[in-house]
Amino acid sequence: MTVHTVLRSPTREVVIGDDQPFCIIGERINPTGRKIFQEQLRAGDLSRIVIDVAQQVAGGAMVLDVNMGVPLADEVDLMVQAVTLIQSLTDLPLCIDSSVIEALDAGLATYQGKALVNSVTAEDDRLEAILPLVKRYGAAIIALPNDEFEIPYEPERRLELARKVVDVATNNYGIALEDIVIDPLAMPIGADTSLVTKTLETIALIHDELGVNMTLGASNVSFGMPDRLTLGATFLAIAMRCGLTSAIMDARAPQLVRAVQAGDLLLDRDPWGASWIAAHRSQQAASNP
Repeated sequence: MTVHTVLRSPTREVVIGDDQPFCIIGERINPTGRKIFQEQLRAGDLSRIVIDVAQQVAGGAMVLDVNMGVPLADEVDLMVQAVTLIQSLTDLPLCIDSSVIEALDAGLATYQGKALVNSVTAEDDRLEAILPLVKRYGAAIIALPNDEFEIPYEPERRLELARKVVDVATNNYGIALEDIVIDPLAMPIGADTSLVTKTLETIALIHDELGVNMTLGASNVSFGMPDRLTLGATFLAIAMRCGLTSAIMDARAPQLVRAVQAGDLLLDRDPWGASWIAAHRSQQAASNP
């Protein structure tokens, strides 16, 4: 049985599933590692978000991740302002991204539609704090299979913790299976070249046993290595075949987006190649005005 995770804005619906086009979640609206953006946000200047939204929409994003985690700033207030601003600029559904419970609450209260929440771990206290919010606002959740004791190396242990999250969310909080998206933990190949195969094994295990949708931070895989776009594009294509159905990724990078679109075509998620051909024609038109 195919599980469909449905996200909505007031005027648009995005469906994530292994019989659907791969869902590109734009990663850019995040101040981590962006010093100038952090300074702008601390000063109350959200103008860079307008540019980030436009570039990601143009690149092919289907959902936008929104993170306002800036040191020495009011993350709750920034999240409310950012969600309001972004929804005035685009009808793409949003992924509300924060480790701060109050910021998640404020973002979900402000958001118009059904959001994705990024994220929760298998730690008991985090499940108890975040899952009631997800249920109250009718959102979907990204869950990571790590707990207070470890970020597991072995795929079987990651599957065990993913199973725990699914059990707690569905049985204790009444959250539907289709509203649980698992992040199988993408680790940097620059740290250990065996880590990516462990992620791929985890994706396959979760797909086969739990059947839920999955996402991950695609940029994590290539961290610390040269030619990151080639590594990212290759990883995404392989991960799609293993069961990955979405990724938080750089929607501004044509090499990554085209790899995903090619994967959709080759895995028979693009009937008659209509989307692939349309994207190619659009690219040609843009390069030959």
